[in-house]
Amino acid sequence: MALKITEDCINCDVCEPECPNDAISMGPEIYVINQDWCTECVGHYDEPQCQVVCPVDCIPHDEAKKESPEQLQAKYEALKQAGHYN
Repeated sequence: MALKITEDCINCDVCEPECPNDAISMGPEIYVINQDWCTECVGHYDEPQCQVVCPVDCIPHDEAKKESPEQLQAKYEALKQAGHYN
């Protein structure tokens, strides 16, 4: 499943540069994750890097957006084919 950032976010700026998909950006008040681009780092790392670096543990899985490992891999492949990665 995709990840989301909760209102516990302190805008510390550490998650955004860690995202290999450029799925994290500053929203109106806190950082947000573009779930169309979030692969939970599948295709890049063994675990979501935003979760690894978050000092307040505010990036849980989004229960409303369940995705299997196969779906995440397919999303990564589609992004790659579309030229999303330089």
